[in-house]
Amino acid sequence: IHKFDVSVEAAQLYLFAFLAAVAVGTLVGGPIGDRVGRKAVIWGSIVGVIPFTLALPYVDLFWTTILTVVIGLTLASASSAIIVYALDLMPGRVGMVSGMFFGLSFGLAGVGAAVLGALADVTGIDTVYRICAFLPLIGLLTALLPNLGRPLPPVAVRAAAE
Repeated sequence: IHKFDVSVEAAQLYLFAFLAAVAVGTLVGGPIGDRVGRKAVIWGSIVGVIPFTLALPYVDLFWTTILTVVIGLTLASASSAIIVYALDLMPGRVGMVSGMFFGLSFGLAGVGAAVLGALADVTGIDTVYRICAFLPLIGLLTALLPNLGRPLPPVAVRAAAE
């Protein structure tokens, strides 16, 4: 609101655009993961957003809107792939894997928000905005994930289930 001098109403519309892109990305990521592999979707979503997040602090409102929609769509496409990948690592532990995924996601997000908020109080929001542009680089660690093999084609999955 302050960086681009927009009203609360306008900010809500920009937030809606981002959240709608996240919803679409979540829905699209699952079928893509079934076709090309979950690790590929996870890796692609993280590496795919890096150039956009690095550019984000330096662009105007128009490009910020475009970039945040692309970032939301791309990054969220990994959500279902991450859960299914974790379930593949620990078959038969659906409750534990889901609980750990959501518990750690929300827990770490809360801790991260508190740390970034404290940092913003000391250094200013623009500094935190620029630091956050580099956070997707942490996702490069997904290169260390084990390869689980290529998923079966949908026809083979249906045949195996019957």
